[in-house]
Amino acid sequence: MTSEPKAPSAQAVPPRLGLFAQLIFGSRWLQFPLYIGLIVAQAVYVLLFLKELWHLVLHSFDASEQQIMLVVLGLIDVVMISNLLIMVIVGGYETFVSRLNLTGHPDEPEWLSHVNASVLKIKLAMAIIGISSISLLRTFIEAGNLGTTRSNFTETGVMWQVLIHLTFIISAVGIAWVDRLSESGHRKEAGH
Repeated sequence: MTSEPKAPSAQAVPPRLGLFAQLIFGSRWLQFPLYIGLIVAQAVYVLLFLKELWHLVLHSFDASEQQIMLVVLGLIDVVMISNLLIMVIVGGYETFVSRLNLTGHPDEPEWLSHVNASVLKIKLAMAIIGISSISLLRTFIEAGNLGTTRSNFTETGVMWQVLIHLTFIISAVGIAWVDRLSESGHRKEAGH
C-alpha cells in the first residue's frame, strides 16, 4: 500500500488560540460601537451640509460674492471632514477590526487595497491639512474686515490659525519621514 501525499487544502485553517489570546484578539470588536458612532457623525455632517446648501440656495440672490464664497468653502470643509470620516471608518475598521471583503467589488475604494496603519496615519494627516487649509482660506478671505466690528477674527487669532496650520504640516512631514525610515529599515532587514 502506497501512501499518497495529501493535496493542500484550498483554505488555510486558522491556528487555535488559547483562551487569553482569544480574549485579547476578540477585544478588537470593542471598537465596533466607535465606528457606528462615526457613521452617526457622518449622518450629522450630511444634515449640516444639506442645511448649509439650503441656506445658500435661499439667500443666493441676497448675498454678496464673498458671502457665497464663504458658504461654499464651508460646504467644501464639511465634505472634506466627511471624507476624513470615511477614511477612518472604512480604513480603521478594515485595519483594526475585521476585513470587509470588498476585493473585486466595483465600488471598492482604490486606496483600501493598500491601507495599513501607517498609510492611514499619513492619509489622515493630509486630510487634516486640507481641512485646515480651507479653514485658513476662509479666515484670509474675512481678514479684510480685521479691526472692524464685522470681523470674526483678531490679528492674534489669525496668527494662531497660521501657526496651528504650520504645526499640522510639520507633523505630517514628520509622520511621513518616520514612516519612510521605518520602511527602509524593514527593507534592509528583509535584504539580509
